Amino acid sequence: MQSYSGTMPNAGGPARRMGMERREMLIGWLTLSPWAVGFLVFTLGPMVASLYLSFSEYKIIQAPNWVGLANYQRMLDDPLFYKSLSVTVMYSLTSVPLGIFMALIVAVLLNQDIWGARVMRTIFYLPSVISGVAVSLVFAWIFNHRFGILNYIIGLVGIRGPDWLGWRQWALPAFVLMSLWGIGGNMIILLAGLQGVPAALHEAAEIDGANSWRRFWRITLPMISPAILFVGIMSIIGSFQTFTQAFIMTGGGPAYATLFYVLYLYRNAFTWFEMGYASALAWVLFAIILLCTLLSLRVSRSWVHYEGG
Repeated sequence: MQSYSGTMPNAGGPARRMGMERREMLIGWLTLSPWAVGFLVFTLGPMVASLYLSFSEYKIIQAPNWVGLANYQRMLDDPLFYKSLSVTVMYSLTSVPLGIFMALIVAVLLNQDIWGARVMRTIFYLPSVISGVAVSLVFAWIFNHRFGILNYIIGLVGIRGPDWLGWRQWALPAFVLMSLWGIGGNMIILLAGLQGVPAALHEAAEIDGANSWRRFWRITLPMISPAILFVGIMSIIGSFQTFTQAFIMTGGGPAYATLFYVLYLYRNAFTWFEMGYASALAWVLFAIILLCTLLSLRVSRSWVHYEGG
């Protein structure tokens, strides 16, 4: 005679497991559905629509008219396309290395075991979370050539400051200086990398007679090279998407000296209602950023150190 406890689990086991699996699958899909709907409606859908519009002439008040590659061919004869691209590339080539270098210096200083280091880390990180509009308004005042604090400080040592945002040769350097305001985000990532460097490596090198600079160059930098690569790629992407500062502070002037690529794209889309051409500009920007990212990853094989790699 079989006992009760020996027969019931075998009789109802498979059906019960299938019910539980279906219920778990349903819960999984329900949990995933808000993200899936958001991705389809707000990301994938607009991307597909933008790709279609990039091959069309579309001025909002009329239906899109398919023109093939005309929008892309138009860029070849558009001087403002080349100007905005050159401004953005120059800004990226100067602000990205300078920003990473400054963020690394601050991270190394705040990685020391000193009093108040945690408070200083918070202070250095806070500017990176402030709204871009608010920061732009503050820096428009700082760079003002008549009553700005920057020219006032320079004047204390007998130097007459320029009209930072009004002179063509100083406008872009002013934006590069302003970009240092947001190094706090990169500083936090590099600081996390520094704190992950094993102390035993430094102790062994110190026993072998390596000085501080040699330990930093031979041990610290290679160990945090993945973090440097990450902040480098993210900084390049961010620099190519610069918009708010130029829109608020200069409007692209003077003489197109701060006409960043995304600002030119915005003007085509929402000032001149050239939605098709703006979409083509957006896809070219996507291709440029993708190419820069792939190139950075390719070059990184020669200098990035991965543990176990």
